[in-house]
Amino acid sequence: MKVAVVGATGLVGTKMLQVLAERNFPVTELIPVASARSVGKEVIFKGKSYKVVSMEDGIAAKPAVAIFSAGGGTSTEWAPKFAAAGIRVIDNSSAWRMDPSKKLVVPEVNANVLTAEDMIIANPNCSTIQMVVALQPLHAKYKIKRVIVSTYQSVTGTGKQAVDQLMGERAGKKLSTDEMAYKYQIDLNAIPQIDVFLENGYTKEEMKMVKETCKIMQDDSIKVTATTVRIPVMGGHSESVNVEFENEFDLNELIAELSAAPGVVVQQDNATQFYPMPLWAHEKDEVFVGRLRRDETQAKTLNMWIVSDNLRKGAATNAVQIAEYLAAQGII
Repeated sequence: MKVAVVGATGLVGTKMLQVLAERNFPVTELIPVASARSVGKEVIFKGKSYKVVSMEDGIAAKPAVAIFSAGGGTSTEWAPKFAAAGIRVIDNSSAWRMDPSKKLVVPEVNANVLTAEDMIIANPNCSTIQMVVALQPLHAKYKIKRVIVSTYQSVTGTGKQAVDQLMGERAGKKLSTDEMAYKYQIDLNAIPQIDVFLENGYTKEEMKMVKETCKIMQDDSIKVTATTVRIPVMGGHSESVNVEFENEFDLNELIAELSAAPGVVVQQDNATQFYPMPLWAHEKDEVFVGRLRRDETQAKTLNMWIVSDNLRKGAATNAVQIAEYLAAQGII
């Protein structure tokens, strides 16, 4: 199976190559694609070196599937061109997520919506992916009414420049404005803004979580409100989530439901102070859930803590899992 990775030299693209190799996706030929300035560079896949090619050459190579992680503008322009050539596109940008004609997929939640007609498939936002993996089994059992989520997001979600800014500040370097991914210092700080502000006072990241959750879980009645925060961490995003249900729950039964859910690992032991952390989620594909407890101020309401590696399950792994599902169904 010919597989193209578009944006192969970027932070997420590099992780895509790593995940494809680790999960032994049946790649017969890899086609690394990137912007004009990266053409001719080399990437390593399974110990072998591959030269990066242009978008046009990527299409001409006729891969069965192209996994995009090259930004919204690139996806808007090029994903339809790949699709028109009969190449299935799995897109990691925000370009197609809320397009009503495109499926927004987290395999553990809604892979069943995919059909052979879907030529462009959207990969959701990283913070949404990990939340819905944990929420889906609870929604099926207790029916979710409302979600209040605050995120604590890794600098890797912004990209290499953000990682360089954090490590530069930590090393005491004086950085120019051009070298900074954020307007403010990120080391020893928390920045309560991810993406641009919208007219309603929320950021684009916050509204992504609101809209994407309902679309993926196929239920517009779920009310979601979000506050997203960037913190000086690498390894994964963390989320404090308050969930109100329609139906009453037994906490032990709820924990058992989560423990049995695909892609979820419950880490909960107050006696030994065992709970999910980015330090432990780093380079893992699961969604880790802990600090599960009743909200004592409101009936039928749960507090939980969700952590996952945003470059893996929040991006690369989810995209590869979509490709795995398509292959298993004989769609690619």
